[in-house]
Amino acid sequence: MRRLLIYSGFVALLIFIFTYLLKSNNKNSAHHINQDSLVTISISAVGDLMCHSPQANYAKENADSFNFNPTFESIKPYLEKSDFVFGNLETVVAGKSIGYSGYPLFNAPDDYIAALKFAGFNLLTTSNNHALDKGEKGLLRTISIINKNRINYVGTYSSERDRDSIRIFNIKGIRVAILSYSYGVNGNYIPKDHPYLINLIDTLLIKKDIKTARQQNADIVLVYFHFGEEYHRLPTDYQKFIVERTISYGADIIIGGHPHVIEPIAYFKTDGGKLDTGFVDYSLGNFVSNQRWRYSDAGLILNLFLTKNLTTNSIYISKVTYIPTWVYKGKIGTKNEFEILPINEKLSKNKFSFLSENDMEKAKQAFNDTKDILETYTNRISLEDTASINN
Repeated sequence: MRRLLIYSGFVALLIFIFTYLLKSNNKNSAHHINQDSLVTISISAVGDLMCHSPQANYAKENADSFNFNPTFESIKPYLEKSDFVFGNLETVVAGKSIGYSGYPLFNAPDDYIAALKFAGFNLLTTSNNHALDKGEKGLLRTISIINKNRINYVGTYSSERDRDSIRIFNIKGIRVAILSYSYGVNGNYIPKDHPYLINLIDTLLIKKDIKTARQQNADIVLVYFHFGEEYHRLPTDYQKFIVERTISYGADIIIGGHPHVIEPIAYFKTDGGKLDTGFVDYSLGNFVSNQRWRYSDAGLILNLFLTKNLTTNSIYISKVTYIPTWVYKGKIGTKNEFEILPINEKLSKNKFSFLSENDMEKAKQAFNDTKDILETYTNRISLEDTASINN
């Protein structure tokens, strides 16, 4: 009997130890699963990608070729860090035969698109007021050259079917729908039998597209608008109205362009969106252009970090950062160049030895202007830690 009691006690002790270890292991496993269930992606957005005639002249190597790659060499490493990069293509590439041109009717060389591929762009928004600068043929050829360089596009389309195809990008398991619309086309003619060529800002169309994106299981709906008043650093009532309506339709993130200067950012309570708190940047300004005056020679790389819990299916903006940029125009070595430079408060000539004292002053002014316009309106965006930029 005594042996039986000892044996029973021993068995009970083993069962207790086994149960404890099993519970402990389950807790650790659960913790491990929770950790692994979080996925974070980064989306980088930049402003207007313009090509004025001086830019093409500086990039020209011979009668038939242009090299725009140097324009993007200094910011390429920062774009490559991101999971997904997009910007607004503010020109068409309609072909050499009709002549290259800048403002007011843009037509850039095909090599310009190749340079955007080199820089790391995944998507170009193409709905803007210059989309029809060279008519329907120019618009369609631009789409063809973008496709040839294996970059995605949104905002202009080659067919009704193409227009109705919502662009949804699966980025590390997060499905991001990107829509794009323009306020107009500078009075250029949109063929009545081909209204699908470009998305204009139409609240009924926007509402329909957002609904379709949701039906196709988009986790995030990001809307790009080409709107606002040129060179105004604050959004107009029209911009605010369109943003408010778009939020009411269920948009999560709204990015703007067209004013050629940086405008404020804001957070908002979503209305039917997947995010609890959404984000808007009214204008990213110019990323590259020949506009040399204050505010228009400055830009930024806006970095949005989105985190999704794959277990609960919840998603939120975990961080927003930015990198101020400034466009240099001048001689680098023996060649005239345009180059987008990442700038910070420690800007020095250690890395960018080609900068004159005047250039340094303008670049520092651009940095301060960008920091002021963004951080005046919210404390929920931070300057990207780019300590290596100018070392």
